[in-house]
Order: sequence, then structure tokens, then C-alpha cells
Amino acid sequence: MEKYNNSKAGTQCYLYTRVSTEMQVDGYSLDAQNEKLKRYADYEGMLIAGTYSDEGRSGKSVEGRPQFREMLEDIKSGKDNVKYVLVFKLSRFGRNAADVLSSLQLMQDYGVNLICVEDGIDSSKDAGKLMISVLSAVAEIERENILVQTMEGRKQKAREGRWNGGFAPYGYKLTDGKLEIEEEEAEVIRIIFDKYIDTNMGATGVAKYLNQNGIAKKPRANGILTKFSVGFIRGVLDNPVYCGKIAFGRRTTEKVQGRRNETHQVKAEDYILVDGIHEAIVDESRWEIAKSKRDMTGGRREKKYSIGRRHLLSGILKCPVCGSGMVGNVSRKKRKDGTHYKDYFYYACKHRRVLDGHTCTYNKQWKEEMVNDAVVEVIRKVVRNERFAEVLKDKIGGKVDTTEIEKEIENYGHQLKLANGSKRNLERQIDSLSVEDRHYERKLSDLQDRLNNMYDEIADLEELMEELKIRKKNIEMEKISVDNIYRYLLNFNKLYDEFNDDERRELLGSFIDEVLIYEDKQENGQLLKQIHFRFPVFYNGQDIDTIGWDKEGTVEAVCLLGD
Repeated sequence: MEKYNNSKAGTQCYLYTRVSTEMQVDGYSLDAQNEKLKRYADYEGMLIAGTYSDEGRSGKSVEGRPQFREMLEDIKSGKDNVKYVLVFKLSRFGRNAADVLSSLQLMQDYGVNLICVEDGIDSSKDAGKLMISVLSAVAEIERENILVQTMEGRKQKAREGRWNGGFAPYGYKLTDGKLEIEEEEAEVIRIIFDKYIDTNMGATGVAKYLNQNGIAKKPRANGILTKFSVGFIRGVLDNPVYCGKIAFGRRTTEKVQGRRNETHQVKAEDYILVDGIHEAIVDESRWEIAKSKRDMTGGRREKKYSIGRRHLLSGILKCPVCGSGMVGNVSRKKRKDGTHYKDYFYYACKHRRVLDGHTCTYNKQWKEEMVNDAVVEVIRKVVRNERFAEVLKDKIGGKVDTTEIEKEIENYGHQLKLANGSKRNLERQIDSLSVEDRHYERKLSDLQDRLNNMYDEIADLEELMEELKIRKKNIEMEKISVDNIYRYLLNFNKLYDEFNDDERRELLGSFIDEVLIYEDKQENGQLLKQIHFRFPVFYNGQDIDTIGWDKEGTVEAVCLLGD
């Protein structure tokens, strides 16, 4: 009897393999899966037209598997006229029942069937599709169980006050899986808390202080940037690990309503928070003070009246005594007839009353309309300059420098490549184990533990790379936003008059960083001292980011303020 006497002989087929990011339970690497599939194809006399492999990809959805999607596109295009797709097990084809069945239906619409070699399933046979329906549901349940078991293990580790894997937070180092203080970094953490608690600085101010005073961020495996970002400062202030606590589950994954297999992360109200076995960098009482300040400054008070009114320079206008942002307020007074009210709007230092433990002696209040008009008049004078418009047009569309972030992405990519290589090596060691070895169970357990840790490291690196890619995109989008602001400035006189208060506030805040004033009006009626822009503007023949009215007279015209 000849070897190839069945209907599959001579037919074209694709091989598909996958190693997931979930816990590996069957011990088969990509190479091992491919070898099994090739032997099956050879036995059946099938011709291999292509091989598709998704390494380190979860089977929970099709979207996260580029090679799988490419294979389906090749099937739809009839590229190789294949009749079968070979997979090692159905769980490698997918762990989401709906995805498995919809993908199989798509394949069969183009005359392609699925063969699961290890499971003995052939969708071209009568019982094949029924078995696929049952086993795909089982695979999905198995995946969920694996995730639950993994999560429970991490929760238990957190309850014991132990670090839960991944890179050590800034200020600590990992020694045998335990957090230990890294003194050089820890000193920076203490400065962050001290400046945030004991001064008027917010997270932005602390970041500026560190960067402007030559305090560099120490490069490490999970970050080579040497500058401190506002996001980093906020993350430090919000992380209870620095007061000796271990928190787990502060963010949870929720399904996006109405979208299959799409999830997003949200802050969890309930999460594990216990005393850690590591040493604290800051006292718990200090951490609580910082938390209270974060909670207070993170929210906004609800307006009682004048809801449609926006304070255009609130927070941008700075107190001349303490330097904090002045806030817009309203005073409602009855008219003489006693039946109607009139609202008076003014700017005042937010620390003139006790707030956040600070007080300020500057009690003067300035009419909003007067200050707003003075600032806007300065902008109008700047943009009326013909040369200003020419320079702005040249700035629009310029390239943005993301070299530093790209280097960091490349660095993580290299680390990820090494980690995946280590993972494959562990998988090969598992494959090569002999069940006849008297230490088989112990060796398998040890290798599985190491493999699980490697998956944690890979997941952390992938998350960091994704975050950096988002940051790069945000920088590029910020450049687009700056271009838009330049376009607004080119048409400032027309747009400002047509905008409502919300739009005016957004426009001014998009390019003005802060407005400084004198404590009192000067003899010539001048109150404005300096205007700092968020980016350079062309004025008086040069690019500047500050316009000032000092004694040397850095501008030609002074904007006088009337009563």
C-alpha cells in the first residue's frame, strides 16, 4: 500500500504555532510544535505552503496575534490555494470560543479546514466542528482558570508583604526577590516628598526643581531618561511602597462595553494594602500628608453660581509674594434696590487664607477684567508685528526630536529579545526532560517557576515599551498641538473676539505658562511684570519665551492699567 493514498496527499497547508503569555502548561515550545506539525504533514503527504508563529502572544483574542491575522488574510486572498491549517492543539488556535468559531467559519467560507494534530480533530469531518465548539469553550475556561490561579498567587504574595515581581520601584533594588533601599535613588525620593510637602511646589514644580538643580534621574533597566517628568513625580507621591506598604490591584481591567475582547484599565476602589517586609524610605505620616495634598489639589470645587463664567488666568497669574497661582473668585452683592444681585470677579492669592498648611500675607485683590485686558493687549501687540507672522509660519510643520525616547524603546526591545531568548531556552529544557529521570518532577517544577518569572519580566518590558510608544506619540501629537496654537496666534485678533470664555481660557492657557505681577501698581500705572510663554515666540527681532517690564525696559511699550 502506498503511503499517500488519502484525500490530503498533495494538498497545500499552512502551519500555525503559538506560545502564549499565559502560564505554559503543556511544555511545548514553538520549535517543538513546528516539528510535530511537519511530521504530520509529511505523513499525510501534505505540502507546506507557509508557517505562521505568534511568540509570546495570548490566545484570548485575534487582535493581539499579527501572524494569525496575516494567515487569515492570505487565506481570504487565495494566495497559496491551501486546503488545511495545521495547529498543534486547539488551544494554540485560540482560547476564546467566539474567536475560534468565527475564525474557523471564515476559513471554511474559503474552502479551508482546521486540523488539530494533538487533539485528533479535523473540521472537514462531520464530528470535527462539534468537537471544536466544545473544546474551544473548554480552552477558554482553562485560560480563565490559569489567569485566576496566577492572580491568586500574586495576591497571596502581596498579602505576605512581599514584592510582586517586575522591576523594583525607583529608590529600591531587588536582592533575592526582596526590596532593599538603593541609597542614591532613595535620597531623590526624600527630596521629592520634602519639596512637595514643605513648600508650595506641586508635582510640576518638584520636577522643575530637580531638573534645574542638576539632580539627574539615575538610568536603570526600566528607564534610561535622566530627566524627571511630572508623571514620574506623581507616581512616586501616590505609591505607598515608599512608606513601607505593599499595594496590589490599584488598577483593574474592565471590559469595554459593546466591544468584543476590548478592555481598559481603571483605578480600583478596593485593593490590597498591607505592611511590607521592606524598609520604608519616608515616614508613613509624611506620606499621608502628601496624599492629603494630592487629594485636595487633584479635585475642583463645584461652583455655586456664575457657572458660565470662566476665570481666564486662574492659576496662570502668580502671587507676587509667595509665587503660588492666584485664583479667580466672585463676590455677589445686592444692588441698591435689594432685589437684584451683581457679581464682582477678581483674582486673589489662594493662600491668603490657610490652605494646605500655608498662609500668605498678600491680601490684595485685582479685578479680573482689568488684568485680562492688559494681558490680551500685550498678545495683540506681539501678533500685530508682520515679522512675527512670518516666523510663526516657518515654525509650523517642523520635525520633533524623539531620539531619546526612541533609544529607550530600542533598549527595551533589546532586553525583550534577550528575555524571549531565555524563555525559549527554558522551554527547550522542559521539552528535553525525561520522565524516567528520578528528579523529573523537581526539575520540571523548578523550570516552570523560572519560566513563569520570565513571563513576568517579558510582560513588564512589553508594558514599558507600550508606555514609551504612547509617550512618543504624545510628543508628536503635542507638536501638532503647538502647530495648531501657532495657527491660532496668527489669527489671534479675530478668534479671541469670537471665542466664548471656555475657548478663551483654553487658548490663553495653551501658550502662556505664567503671568507675574508687581505687589502694587508702579508709578506709571504698570502692574504686569512678566509673561512667560510655553514656547518661544518672535518679538523685537528674536525668539523669546519671556516678555518683561523691568527697570531696563525689555519691551518698548508699557501697558498701563486703569482702575
